[in-house]
Amino acid sequence: MKLIHSLAALMITANIVGCATSSGHGASVPLVATRPNTGQIGTVTLTSEGKSTGLSFFISGAPSGTVLPLRLYTFINKGSCQQPGPVAYAMNDQVNTERQAVRGWTFSRYAPVELSELLAGGYSIVVRTAPDSGSVDIFCGEIRQASTLK
Repeated sequence: MKLIHSLAALMITANIVGCATSSGHGASVPLVATRPNTGQIGTVTLTSEGKSTGLSFFISGAPSGTVLPLRLYTFINKGSCQQPGPVAYAMNDQVNTERQAVRGWTFSRYAPVELSELLAGGYSIVVRTAPDSGSVDIFCGEIRQASTLK
């Protein structure tokens, strides 16, 4: 039953964020939970912000034992989740999250790169716990042209 509530919250958040974009251009990237975070779900909506890209995350949870308040680090890497490359953009000037009334967490970041460049291919998004929680990669998602929103 908890998974159903998490899925519903994920879909509602993705639709709200997707509909709230001012430019009308964006992409939705599903986040796949890593082994330490099995059973959790997530998504990130990317929006064009001129020469930058806005990223709005929703995740259903983090591994047991993660220190609260939940602090997460986010990266855009070259390469895929299966074959990650070097970090292209680290978005860690703010690492706090916000607990939602529905089960889950939200947080936002900005990357100093145009959305069109990210959609051109070869990038993945990684969500990692803070060092005091082990610096564990808990989600990964691949940015693909096919995931664009209008």
